[in-house]
Amino acid sequence: MSDVQSWIKETVSQNPVVLFMKGTAQFPQCGFSGRAVQVLKACGVQNMVTVNVLEDPEVRQGIKEFSQWPTIPQLYVKGEFIGGSDIMNEMFENGELQTLLKD
Repeated sequence: MSDVQSWIKETVSQNPVVLFMKGTAQFPQCGFSGRAVQVLKACGVQNMVTVNVLEDPEVRQGIKEFSQWPTIPQLYVKGEFIGGSDIMNEMFENGELQTLLKD
């Protein structure tokens, strides 16, 4: 396992909510990342860790390999890959995301 893969695994394992995104929660740099942050805030998440993949090309590529998911943003809850913006929206609309984040 590469250093980047180890770092990603450690990050998602040690933090309850991690969002790999383009930009930051305060200044998202794509619409999908912005929407993902809005959804998490609407769920009442206050202690999320965000990782700006634009700051490090190795992390940007590494997270895609780690999850075997081609797009960013990517949400992890309690170490488990949940999905990207569209999946987060669907789960939010049917209440699944709120339930997952409350446990």
